[in-house]
Amino acid sequence: MMFITFHRHRSPENLGAGEVKSYLTYLADVRRVSANTQRQALNALVFFYKEVIERPFGDIGEFAQSKRPRRLPVVLNKEEVGRLFDNLTGSYWLMAGFLYGSGLRLMECLRLRVKDIDFERRESLVREGKGQKDWVTMLAEKFHQPLAQHLAKVKELFEKDRSAGVPGAYMRPSLARKYPSGSKEWGWQYVSPSANLSTDPRSGQVRHHHIHASGLQRAVKKAASDAGLAKHFSCHALRHSFAPHLLDSGYDIRTVQELLGHADVSTTMIYTHVLNRPGLAVRSPADL
Repeated sequence: MMFITFHRHRSPENLGAGEVKSYLTYLADVRRVSANTQRQALNALVFFYKEVIERPFGDIGEFAQSKRPRRLPVVLNKEEVGRLFDNLTGSYWLMAGFLYGSGLRLMECLRLRVKDIDFERRESLVREGKGQKDWVTMLAEKFHQPLAQHLAKVKELFEKDRSAGVPGAYMRPSLARKYPSGSKEWGWQYVSPSANLSTDPRSGQVRHHHIHASGLQRAVKKAASDAGLAKHFSCHALRHSFAPHLLDSGYDIRTVQELLGHADVSTTMIYTHVLNRPGLAVRSPADL
C-alpha cells in the first residue's frame, strides 16, 4: 500500500488525519496524479480506517487537490449522427435514440423504467441521475412508434415472467420497502431489459436486469466503425451532441441546461458561449 510506504512502513494505527493529508498532497504536488486517482486514494483510506481497523481519522482539513484537465467534449455533426444510426439496429438503435434524442447519460438510459415514459406529454423522466437528481427531458417524436412497439414486446416478456414466477425488476431496498409490490408492476419494469435471466448477487434472486452497458457500448463502437467515423468517441458523445444541436437551432442555454439536468449553467456553457438565444417550444434534435 503506497500510503504505508510513503510513511516509511509505520503502522497505520499510528497514522492519522495529518498523515493522510500529507499523502494526498504528495499525490497532487509530486506524483501529479489525476483528480480521479487522488479521490480514489482518499476513498480507499476512508474505507480502510473505518471498516478494517475501525479507527476513522476524521476531518483532514484542506489539502492540495489534483486539477481536473479541462477537455472539450467530442461532438458529432448531424450527418455523422445519421450515419451512426444507419448502422444500429433493434434495441440498441432505440437506446442510442435516448442518448441523442433525449440527452440521457448511458446509465440513465439503461435504468429508465416504463413509468418514466410519457408519450402524451412527449417526456422522459430521469430519476436519480447524476447527483441523485430527478429532472424531465424530451421524448423525441421520431422514436415514439418504435418505442411503443418495443414496449409491447417487453410487456410480453414481463407477463411471461409473471406467469413463471420470475421476480420483476430490481428495486433498491428503500424503494422496495416503500412500494412492496412495485417490482411486480408493469410500470416499474426496465424499458430495456436483458434478454437473459441473471442472478442478482445482492439477493440471489434470478431475474431480468437491464441490458448491460458494455453491450450498448460495443454496438455504438461497431456502428461508428461501420459508418467510417474517424472521431474517437463513446456513447456519451451522443449526449454531448444533443446540446450543441439544440443551441444551433436557436434554443437558449438555460433551457438546454434544464433538459440536461445540469445544476449550474456554467457546466452547459462548455457547449457554447451564446446565452439567451430566442426559442419557443423545444423539439428534440432528432426531430429537427
